[in-house]
Amino acid sequence: MDSLQSLPPLSTLSTSVSSALNAKLGTNHDLTQAPSIVAEFLTQCDDLERNLVHLNRTLESNLASYASFSNRIGHLFGIVNSKLTDLGSSVCLRSSVSDGEGLGEELPSLAKEVARVEAVRAYAEVASKLDNLIGDIEDAVSSTMNKNLRKDSSAQNSEETRMVAIKTLKVTEDLLTSVTKARPQWARLVSAVDHRVDRALAILRPQAIADHRALLTSFGWPPSLSNLTSSSLDARKSSEVPNPLFTMHGDLKRRYCENFFALCRLQELQRQRQSRQLEGHNREVALHQPLWAIEELVIPVSVACQRHFSKWIDKPEFIFALVYKITRDYVDSMDELLQPLVDEAMLTGYSCKEEWISAMVTSLSTYLAKEIFPIYIGQLEEESVTGIRSQARTSWLHLIDLMVSFDNRIKPLVEQSGILLSLLEDGTPRKISSLSVFCDRPDWLDMWAEIELDDAMEKLKPEIDEERNWTKKVQGADLSNSDDYKSPAVSSITFTCLSSLIERCRLLPTVSLRSRFLRLTSTPVINFFLDCLLLRCQEAEGLTALTDDDALIKVSNSVNAAHYSESILKEWCEDVFFLEMGLDQGEHPGESVAENSGSEVPIEEYGNGIFHEEIVKFEDFRTQWVEKITMVILRGFDARCRDYIKNRRQWQEKSEEGWTVSQTLTGALDYLQAKMAVIEENLNRVDFAGIWRSLAAGVDKLIFNGILMSNVKFHEEGVERFGYDVEMVWGVFRAWCLRPEGFFPKVSESLKLLKMEKDQLEDSLKEGQKRMKENGIRHLSVAEVEKIGKNRVYTK
Repeated sequence: MDSLQSLPPLSTLSTSVSSALNAKLGTNHDLTQAPSIVAEFLTQCDDLERNLVHLNRTLESNLASYASFSNRIGHLFGIVNSKLTDLGSSVCLRSSVSDGEGLGEELPSLAKEVARVEAVRAYAEVASKLDNLIGDIEDAVSSTMNKNLRKDSSAQNSEETRMVAIKTLKVTEDLLTSVTKARPQWARLVSAVDHRVDRALAILRPQAIADHRALLTSFGWPPSLSNLTSSSLDARKSSEVPNPLFTMHGDLKRRYCENFFALCRLQELQRQRQSRQLEGHNREVALHQPLWAIEELVIPVSVACQRHFSKWIDKPEFIFALVYKITRDYVDSMDELLQPLVDEAMLTGYSCKEEWISAMVTSLSTYLAKEIFPIYIGQLEEESVTGIRSQARTSWLHLIDLMVSFDNRIKPLVEQSGILLSLLEDGTPRKISSLSVFCDRPDWLDMWAEIELDDAMEKLKPEIDEERNWTKKVQGADLSNSDDYKSPAVSSITFTCLSSLIERCRLLPTVSLRSRFLRLTSTPVINFFLDCLLLRCQEAEGLTALTDDDALIKVSNSVNAAHYSESILKEWCEDVFFLEMGLDQGEHPGESVAENSGSEVPIEEYGNGIFHEEIVKFEDFRTQWVEKITMVILRGFDARCRDYIKNRRQWQEKSEEGWTVSQTLTGALDYLQAKMAVIEENLNRVDFAGIWRSLAAGVDKLIFNGILMSNVKFHEEGVERFGYDVEMVWGVFRAWCLRPEGFFPKVSESLKLLKMEKDQLEDSLKEGQKRMKENGIRHLSVAEVEKIGKNRVYTK
């Protein structure tokens, strides 16, 4: 018993040795196999010894090569020093010549030689320094590889060696940056160093990522998803599955944080190198890459999720619910645990929370593009071939609903980090939207727009065909101003449909996509509604030429709808959402101003808004039909007062007893007042104001040309009668203005002339335009005043 050696204490054994013995010697029976186990261990030790000998020889060879290179550099320095000594002796010898002849001619060449030698010296110093740094990097990378091969080496030493390599890489990169700026002619030296650094990084980064993945596996990432059910997807937190990022502790947490920090330092180093190498190019697009460490967290989660996704192809709502739940449940740990490490690594411009959300949404978008959308596309193509309508369009719209709802739920998670979506860098909104699938597939966007348009038109046409929607007025204030548009309910229904289409595209990640979608959906709806308005007006005009009240009411309703639509579109175009799309317009849907800069369209036209053409169409429609209403009423008034205008003798006679107004004018005024009452009741205030002002101008012109310019002789009694008649005409318009005579400039000034005394009228005619203006005659020409003056008959 004394001859037996005692076993070493268990505490002195390493973790790997303890694990190996526990695995080999689990039972009493295993003790009988001890000799074979010893033989196996000896064989493994021999293999490791041979590997170690081989690696030592490789290291010795590299050290010898490095020593040889250093000797060559030392020899070069010796040559440089020798030349500098010779140069100094030559200068001293020449300065000792008393006459100094020829020294002035040799100074430039001497200075040039000194500069050349100085450049060689600086180059040699930089090259030597860079060579030493590269040697240190390669030694550190080689040491890291050796420690990974030797399983008994501590993980801490491996991580420390990696950090040494990263710090040396940082020093090297700073030196290369200064050389690139100060000595651009040394491009070959920089290129050679870059080549060696790239080789080192090609080893260092995969090693760091491999270690990172091993650490993730060791503390149980990704979390288990097997216990999730469709009912638990809506729960606020998953109590059964704790967050591994929070549950890890001790040495494991320290190692993970060190490895995470190392990956961030490596990425920052890579960004610095790319920034230097892409100087003068569009660097921002290339430099902003996803955060490597966060990607390593998302990839295993995405793989685990896809095993569930494959079972939910027909139930995509579960897919969105699962992705949202995972994104939400682990987003807090990104800020609390990982963001400080990113900040410490000086990796500017990165938010762990945003990168986590972005990576999860990107994985969802990728799955939708590869697995879900192709199925729906195939169904739609089959439908177009067979002509049999299937559920493909309904499924497509349902999927879009889910994507829009998902993006609306994701948006607050991003905003909680204090980053406004409107202020994010170019491309970032695209990364946090599931609708980004349309960025790479504009043909899918066109297909979506076509489906949305068909669905909208299918719902809108029955509403437009319903006559009650044309007689019932819009209830409530749909606009920010308080104007009463008296618009039919069908216009509100149409713009509710348009608003729905706009909301569908509001979360599209780029302005060009939103502009393209609206051009393909909203524009056809607006044009369809405008065509319906035009058709109703033409029908009313064709049946009665707008002579009856029902036709006027029908046209008035259409004009009101057009005015309401125009006002809505103008108010929309003042919103930033539509202003951006207005600047993005081109000749084709979705074509930007930049793409269309070669055309002859003035750049100013692009700031009018995306609905500028539609607004102009509604304005033209209103103008056209308001003018037609005005002309119809004016023609009716003309027809009814024709006898009144032709009766030239009435201005030379007394008015009939008991009548202050000509009886032949009364019927025309009754007609005018009745039509205006119908128009006022049914037409909006703005267009009604345009109609009565146009009518006033038309009546003024009719009376002036038909009576005052027709060589009618006016006696005292005729002037008095004409005054009464004009006052009655003005009385019709006094309901809408305080001084209606201001809208009858020619008639009112003509009446003023007729009421003048003979001497005053003659003086005005003699002294001309200046005298007439003093008497308040500004709208009549001298010839017109003379004609009216000649037709005035003074009996007293």
